[in-house]
Order: sequence, then structure tokens, then C-alpha cells
Amino acid sequence: MKKDNTIFIKNTYYMLSYAFSVLKQSNYDEIEGEDFDNIHNLFAAILSKGLSQQLKQGLYREYTNQTEDLAVMHGKIDMQGTIRNKIARKQMLTCNYDALSENNLLNQIIKTTVLMLIRHADVDIEYKSILKKEMLYFSDVEMIEPGAINWSTIRFHRNTQAYRMLISICRFIIEGMLLSTDKGGYKMATFIDEQRMSRLYEKFILEYYRKEYPHFDVRSSQIPWGIDDDMNDMLPVMQSDITLTYGNRVLIIDAKYYAHNTQSYFGPNKIHSSNMYQIFAYVKNKAYEEKTSSREISGMLLYARTDEAVQPDNEYRMSGNKISVKTLDLNQEFIAIAAQLNAIADELEG
Repeated sequence: MKKDNTIFIKNTYYMLSYAFSVLKQSNYDEIEGEDFDNIHNLFAAILSKGLSQQLKQGLYREYTNQTEDLAVMHGKIDMQGTIRNKIARKQMLTCNYDALSENNLLNQIIKTTVLMLIRHADVDIEYKSILKKEMLYFSDVEMIEPGAINWSTIRFHRNTQAYRMLISICRFIIEGMLLSTDKGGYKMATFIDEQRMSRLYEKFILEYYRKEYPHFDVRSSQIPWGIDDDMNDMLPVMQSDITLTYGNRVLIIDAKYYAHNTQSYFGPNKIHSSNMYQIFAYVKNKAYEEKTSSREISGMLLYARTDEAVQPDNEYRMSGNKISVKTLDLNQEFIAIAAQLNAIADELEG
């Protein structure tokens, strides 16, 4: 895919705004009005605003186990530690107790991410200064090894819902920027990593239609296999990126963010075969599921446009279903991006 300086930085913000609706709140308005010359400044600005808001509410604290030598008993006595103190002629009790602490995983992830940005050469001094001031409130929070974070284990509850966007942004930054160095340290890489941007691209399209077309049924849904019996053991899950339903029409969109949208083996450019097989399977199995209804099932491969000369823009009729292949040009003003997405919805509405 294109390097980050060939994609409008502002459009990354808009994509994030739909993916994380909290960015549409008033305290982020000035970010939308700023011009960013690189993606690092954009993320530094978003984090600084989010942290400012969180600090007003207070950092999340949770109970953690503490072990400490004390003059009086607090909690439970640690016998081994107390015996060691006795041998060393220390008149102290080693105690285990639970205490509310800001030194928890969520705050550790935030601190680690912010310090990564502060150390990055491309982040402007104004953002570094703001982030450094905010880090003063994290003095009791430890750093965490970025590569060791198990993101799948993180759960949010009523007291941590405000952290959801911050942690999601931190994950995007860490996974998209982190590279191991020969010396065992870390350095920053480009944000435009296909896998990470692909997830954001999918989420952006899904949330755009949810927000802008509330009269549509918009979801990322599983499609059952059209089997003739109950033998579905070991069949993979068919999970659509975006499914739009309006009236008796259903459009299954598979969002694709690649460096190359077509493939060529000593001949003309062709659509990626695996992509076409995938959307064909989605459409035909969805049609099988809806065989007793009058719904019209269609599919679309929606590629993020690259700067290659050949871009897919085709429409096919396959066994009674329409399957199209389109590109979404992210390298233009957002109003034009929205117009492309709106045209897809307008066609579905008919």
C-alpha cells in the first residue's frame, strides 16, 4: 500500500472517528481542524486529548496484592518473610494485603505507548510537551514489555469503558509501529502495515454505514454453510466484513486493503482468485439460506485503491447473483470518500 505521506493523514483520523465514535465528541473537535504532516503527530494529538479527558475523571485503579515490611500488622502475615526479618534482627512484620493501585495493565499500556511516541523523532515538540505533563500523573505506573501484551485477554467493564478507545489506539500504535532491534530494544516502523490498516479499513466501512444509514440493517455477520444434512464438522466459519440489508436486498461487502489489488502471472492483471472464491462462497451460501425468501443477494469486493495503473472495477452475474469488484480511493478529501460509499448505498436502495 502507499506510504503514509501519500495518503491524506486527515482521512486516517476520519476512519478512526467512525471506528471509535468517541472521537466525534466535542473535546476532539480541534483535532479535526488541524493539519498533520505525519501520522505520528495525529496519534499523539488523539492520545493527549483522550488522556486529558481521562485524567479529569481519574485514572482507573484496581486492587493489587502488595507485600511490605511493616511495624504493625496489616492484612495477612507472610511467615517466611517475617522469619527472615527475625533472623536479621529486624523488628518488622512482612505483610500481604490488597490495595487500590493505578499500576494496572490498562495504565501500563497507555504509559508505554505514550513514551514510545515521546521518543519518536517525528512527533512535534508541542505534542511531546503535553504528553510529558500528562505522564506526571503516571509516576506510580510501571512500563510494560510491548511485545508481551496479550491483547486478547483484555476485558472492559463498567469502570473501564472510558479506556476502550484509548487502549484500541494504543494497540494500533504498538502493533503498527513496533519492530525489534538487533540490540533487543525497540524502534518505530511505519504505521501503514497491511494487516493493521486492513482491520481499520473494515471497521471504518462498517461503522460508516451504521452511522450514516441507520435505516439499513448493518452488521458483520456469520453466513451458514448451505449443507444438505447436519454434517458441518470442521467447516470454517464464514464471517462477512460488512452485510447491508435494505428491504428485500442484501449486499455482502468484503473489504480488502492490499499493496496490490490485482495479480499478474506473465499475462493480464486478474482479481485475486482467493478473494473471488471467498465472496462467491459468501453470496451463494447466503442465497441458499434465503432460498425461501424473495431477497436479492449480491456481493462486492471493495479494495482500497492503490497507485497502480490497473485497478479493478467490474461487475459480474454469477448463477443469478451480482458480484462486483470496486475500489475506494482514500487519497482524496473525505467528502469524496463519503460520496463513493454513499453511491454504494444508493444503489442498494435502488
